[in-house]
Amino acid sequence: MTRISAGRQSAGFTLIELMIVVVVASILFAIAVPTYQSQIRQSRRTDAKTAVLDLAAREAKYFSLNNTYTNSPANLGYVAASSTASFPQLVGSGYYDIYACPGTAVGGAATTTACDAASATATGSSFIVAAVPVTGTSQAKDAQCQYYAVDNTGTQFASSTTGIGAVTTSTCWQ
Repeated sequence: MTRISAGRQSAGFTLIELMIVVVVASILFAIAVPTYQSQIRQSRRTDAKTAVLDLAAREAKYFSLNNTYTNSPANLGYVAASSTASFPQLVGSGYYDIYACPGTAVGGAATTTACDAASATATGSSFIVAAVPVTGTSQAKDAQCQYYAVDNTGTQFASSTTGIGAVTTSTCWQ
């Protein structure tokens, strides 16, 4: 006769195995979350860029009909219930403000001066349309890609802060 020994069988995981699983999951989580946040910020920048380019096109259309640019959202077709009577207008799911600044200098000055609707004239023969992250949102923490603007010549500007800093058009606002 063969005798079977009555040994103890293990059922479940050891503490070491559980710790290995926790470490591997933590490493994956540490890689995945920042990558996900980066992709979300990039998609919000794309929304803002689209809104800026659309607003610039609306300014060009307004100019072709009136021979001047405007800073009135109503004149540019922003009449939704959530729109305010003046700029900035909230876009990009509430993460960016866009400004239309007629009379603002174009060209190189746009990279050193943030578009500010308060300092712009009501009408003018030039404009800068800009997107700036809303303060207090997670997009405002996107320190490298803070400012995006287009002027009436179609020149695009971007920088790491609100209008001042290294130009980041090629890395942030593609």
